[in-house]
Amino acid sequence: MRSPERKRACGMSAAHALLRQWSAAARDQLPLALWDAEGIAAATGGVASHAFQCSGVEMDSRDVRPGDLFVALKGEAMDGHKFLAAAFSKGAVAAITDRPVDFPHVLVKDTTKALHDLAHAARERSFAKRIAVTGSVGKTGVKEAIFAALDRASRGAAHRSVRSYNNHVGVPLSLARLPARAKYGVFEMGMNHAGEIAPLAAHVRPQVALITTIAPAHIENLGSLEAIADEKAQIFTGLAKGGTAIIPADSELTERMVAQAKALGVKVVTFGRSANADVRLLDAIPSASGGSLVTADLGDARLCYSVAEPGEHWISNSLGVIAAVRAVGGDLASAGLALAEMGGLKGRGARFNIEAVGGKALLVDESYNANPASMRATLRALGQTPAHRRVAVLGSMKELGDFGPRFHAQLADPLAEAKIDHVILVGDEMRALAAELGRRPADSLGFAPSFAQCDGPAEAIVALEEFGLTHGDAVLVKGSNSVGLGRLVQHFTQGAG
Repeated sequence: MRSPERKRACGMSAAHALLRQWSAAARDQLPLALWDAEGIAAATGGVASHAFQCSGVEMDSRDVRPGDLFVALKGEAMDGHKFLAAAFSKGAVAAITDRPVDFPHVLVKDTTKALHDLAHAARERSFAKRIAVTGSVGKTGVKEAIFAALDRASRGAAHRSVRSYNNHVGVPLSLARLPARAKYGVFEMGMNHAGEIAPLAAHVRPQVALITTIAPAHIENLGSLEAIADEKAQIFTGLAKGGTAIIPADSELTERMVAQAKALGVKVVTFGRSANADVRLLDAIPSASGGSLVTADLGDARLCYSVAEPGEHWISNSLGVIAAVRAVGGDLASAGLALAEMGGLKGRGARFNIEAVGGKALLVDESYNANPASMRATLRALGQTPAHRRVAVLGSMKELGDFGPRFHAQLADPLAEAKIDHVILVGDEMRALAAELGRRPADSLGFAPSFAQCDGPAEAIVALEEFGLTHGDAVLVKGSNSVGLGRLVQHFTQGAG
């Protein structure tokens, strides 16, 4: 008989033989560091002053972390070169500059062009499947959900835009941060004016492009829903050969967007409640936790999963997430688990239990953004939330132009449908809603919400304190970011869970 030692030795020899036979993938040859001096110089056509490696890329000196490359961008009002010392004091290892400096750097002619060049180099060296997300409502949440699904399935090999880095600077910065070994990249794209989406899509060149929904956000600058849909559909112009366009099926503008995608020769996948949707909602049952249990028909299969986020808009969002994950060959089980565990983001649905008379009240933080569609969706969700009393703190919706008074006044209907007990209106634009509420009679049961009009967040804080929250109340805080309702959220949630 062989001794235990000889058995172990034989086993180790067999294991070593298997290891020697392990085939190296092309991805394994890619660098572990995000960038090094040689790679940055080659990508940008610049000259490196020192040898270095970096683990991140940043353009704001306040956000620099140890190991970052700081890109000294120059704008009309600000020059990043003024903040080099601050960036290095926070741990930057090098910078991209347009002049020689007394820090490790890569010297280029134009730092903005260098950031774009670095982004394109990151894209070209990567094997990652890239997904681009846009839409009038829900793009950040959908981006985060897709990322969570793919990151879970790939064991940490997914990358995404952080925060709302979705403009002409944020998108190339997010792309420049794409690790060479990433398997997936998810990028958010936003716009305020016509002509802004196509250049962003050209940077990323995604394999999959998703539109969450079309709503009158930024209608002041674009003029109509049709123009908004046309601009959002420009995301399809950047699709790689054989790419997939994912389009909401329940919009009156669906066919318009589908036609534009088909004209580009890309595959089209629709999602929603429509009988013709490729990823179709079969059933959605409210769950005890406030979310939903969803059953979807994928054409060749059915999928049942939970959505942690409350509201019908998240049921629709989840279908888009499933469509995107499937389009890149991701794991649908991981997508279902990610949706079941999604928590609200700061300013976009985060929930807090705050102090109230006799116990706790729920505060829902939707203070980052607002437009007519998202207002209606979140008010509907508030109406479905079990509560002693329901309170809405609503800030002005910006960039609606001449449509503004009408869209603000029209919120009276969803407020009534959701049985909101008290409304605090913040900002000049909300005066149209205050006027509408003031002239509306009580409903057939004698119900009419009380309301207060405030000029800004400081006054709104006082108004909510004077109203007096009690145990079991639910408070929605929603408005455009510039209104500043994040200050109210911070005031009431300090120390809250």
